[in-house]
Amino acid sequence: MSQSSLGVAVLGAGAWADSAHIPGWLRDPRSRIVAICDPVLERAEAFAAKFDVPTATDDWQSVVARTDVDVVDVCTPSQTHFELSMAALESGKHVLCEKPVAFDFRETRRAAEVARSKGLKTKLGFTFRYSPGVQYAWSMIQDGFVGKPFFFNGYEQNSQWIDPETPLRQVDLDADQSEIQVSSLEGYGAPVIDIGHWWVGADYERVVGTMRNFIPERRVRDADNAMMRMNIDDGTVYLTEYSNGAIGSIQTSYVTVGNYPGIEARIYGEGGAIICRLVEEFGVAETIKVATPDDVEFRELEIPQEFYPEGGHPRESWRSLFYANLIKDFIDEIEEGGERNQGNFDDGAWVQEAINAVELSYRERRWVDLPVE
Repeated sequence: MSQSSLGVAVLGAGAWADSAHIPGWLRDPRSRIVAICDPVLERAEAFAAKFDVPTATDDWQSVVARTDVDVVDVCTPSQTHFELSMAALESGKHVLCEKPVAFDFRETRRAAEVARSKGLKTKLGFTFRYSPGVQYAWSMIQDGFVGKPFFFNGYEQNSQWIDPETPLRQVDLDADQSEIQVSSLEGYGAPVIDIGHWWVGADYERVVGTMRNFIPERRVRDADNAMMRMNIDDGTVYLTEYSNGAIGSIQTSYVTVGNYPGIEARIYGEGGAIICRLVEEFGVAETIKVATPDDVEFRELEIPQEFYPEGGHPRESWRSLFYANLIKDFIDEIEEGGERNQGNFDDGAWVQEAINAVELSYRERRWVDLPVE
C-alpha cells in the first residue's frame, strides 16, 4: 500500500470522535479521512469543517459503499455498532469499532468470522491496551519479568457519575427497571478485562460476581436530562479462575472515587509484579511501577520513548495519546497484511463472553463456567 493511501470513513460525530478517533487518523500520514457521517447532518458538517474532511453526510450506507473507503471507523451509540460493522465488513472494508460490537458475544464472533473470510482486519476500541505504559509492561512480560502469573487485579475507578445530577448516557431507556441492567461492567470494564486476558495469556475457566445499583435516581442525557429511575450496575466486582492456574479480580464502577478513566492493572507472578495506573494525575497520563522478590518495594519506571506515538509525551492527554497508538497499530497491521491483529473482534467476543458470564453469575447466584454455550 502506498503512502497516504488509506481512505477512512468516520461514522459518528460525537465527543469521542472529536477527541480521540479523528485526531488519531490525522496524526498518521498514511491515512486520510474522506468522509464523516452522523444522523444529525449539522454535526457531520461541523466536524468536516473543523477537521478539513471533504464529505459530510447523514447517509451511512452511501459512505460504506464508497470505493475510496478502505477503513470504516464506527464510533456511534452502542446499539448501532453491530449493524454498521457488519455492513462495512460485507462491503470489504477494514473496521475499527468502539466497544461492544454487540451485546451478545456470539454476534461479535460472527462478525469476526466474516472479517476472517474476507481477509479483513478488525479492531476494537480497547483504548487502554495501547497506552505506552501497558505496551511497555507487555514487553517486560514477554521478556520474562513476571514469570509464571499468579494474580491479576483490574480496577476501573471512575467517579464521573457519583453525583446523580451529572447527566448519564450509558443507559437503555427502554430497559426493564425492575431488574438491574449491565452498564459499568460493559461500558467501562471491558478495557481492563481485555488487559487481564492479554497479560495473563489464558482464558477464563469460571467466574462469580455481584452487581449493585448505588444511585437509583439520575439525570439521563437522552431523556432531556430528566431525573429517572435507572437500575444499572453502578458497581460490579467479580472473581475469576484462569485456565493456566492464575486467579483474578475485576472491579468496575461509576461511583468509585478516582479520576477518570481510573484504569489500574496489576499482575503478580513468580518473578515479579507490575502495576500500571492509567490515571491522569498531576498532569501525567499514566505511571508504571514494578517490584521483584528481592526488591519488594515498588519503584516507578520511566516509560521508554519507543512506546510513544510520534510526538507523544507523558503530559499529553491520555485520550489522544493512547488512541494515536491504537490507530498507528491498526494501520501497521493493515499495511503488513499478515496474521498480526491485536485487540480484534475475536478479542472483543472473548471480553463480551466474560461480561455475559458475570451477568449470568449474578442473576443465578453461582459460579459460571466458560465458554458459555
